[in-house]
Amino acid sequence: MPKFDYVALDAKGTETSGMLEAENTVAAINQLKEQGFFPTSVVQMGKAKRKKGGAKGQGLNIELSFLNTGKVKSKVLTAFTRQLATLIDAGLPLLRGLMVLQNQEKNPVLKRVIGECADSVQGGATFSEALAQHPKVYNKLFVNMVKAGEIGGVLEVVLNRLAEFQEKAEKIRGKVKSAMIYPVIVLTLAVSITIGLMIFIVPRFKEIFEDLLEGEPMPALTQFVMNVSDVVRQHFVFVAIGIAALVIAIKMIAKTKGGKKVFDTLKLNSPIFGPLIRKVSIARFSRTLGTLMSSGVPVLQALNIVRETTGNEVVAEAVGSVHDAIKEGESMAQPLGQSKVFPPMVVSMIDVGEETGALPEMLMRVADNYEEEVDNAVAGLTSLIEPIMIVLLALVVGSIVIALFLPLITIIEKLGGS
Repeated sequence: MPKFDYVALDAKGTETSGMLEAENTVAAINQLKEQGFFPTSVVQMGKAKRKKGGAKGQGLNIELSFLNTGKVKSKVLTAFTRQLATLIDAGLPLLRGLMVLQNQEKNPVLKRVIGECADSVQGGATFSEALAQHPKVYNKLFVNMVKAGEIGGVLEVVLNRLAEFQEKAEKIRGKVKSAMIYPVIVLTLAVSITIGLMIFIVPRFKEIFEDLLEGEPMPALTQFVMNVSDVVRQHFVFVAIGIAALVIAIKMIAKTKGGKKVFDTLKLNSPIFGPLIRKVSIARFSRTLGTLMSSGVPVLQALNIVRETTGNEVVAEAVGSVHDAIKEGESMAQPLGQSKVFPPMVVSMIDVGEETGALPEMLMRVADNYEEEVDNAVAGLTSLIEPIMIVLLALVVGSIVIALFLPLITIIEKLGGS
């Protein structure tokens, strides 16, 4: 009998993993459900190896797996979610709706995933269980909201909420990215101009100055620029390797829990981008938790999902403390206030929401307010960054130009004296 590796959530939302034997994937899922677990991943052991090896006599079969990451862009997934909600709302059965969307889907990864989900549903699995088999495409937020919609019999309503959530999240990401385009272009331009000056222009001036100054020392700024030019020109490969190694080291450190916390703390407290990042994090937390709770997901399970999808280790720790406090019967507001991540206004609104029993609605209101503040912050940041980048570019290029003109004063004085 085949063996399956599984990852599942218990009734409290705690993740567990293990191995079990079953006739097929659907039977394994049903076995976990009977034990009181909600499976998020069930994979047959050795299946991937058999796929790689293939059967003998089938010829050469090379899979360019690096070209196919198994992920789907947010816009594509949002369109699928909206279309499926529309089909179900129109009275079309779920299985038929999946088949319709599979036939018209152009994205090869999503097309394959929809087909596999349809097969799982046809084999007796629920839609949420079918989605859980594809964690790279459907995250825990998506799976748990669909599960809540299935239990409440309002799948089309939940899918519409999911689509709205994805659209708002994509909108915020788009605005933040658009705000970053200008500084990235200016920094790239500044670096390119600087490297060009150091490699091609400065060495020419160095030869001229050495001939005309006849051994006299150059000004300190000029000598510094000349030294930098020599290092860049003569050891360009080593400089490039050093910069690449530094970037890789920073990325590796940022992947560790401690490093990620340090970098995320620096992000939240940075002078220019910090307030924007904090507002985006608060909007994302509020929108995600409010969407989950309004869809019927239990609060402890919802907090677990929010903690895993927040994207910021500092905010994730704050959400974890909220989860522990609620588990002990305390309120949500107190640990949020102690985290120093959420401002008093947000804590007060959540506290009022808990007392009035309208926490999901209050969270949505907080998300709306902060998404509006993100819009204003992006506009203000764009107008602030432009002059800063122009001044930075002027300082870099201007310093090099001044360094090249300083020896000319000595040369002119020398010529005038002679």
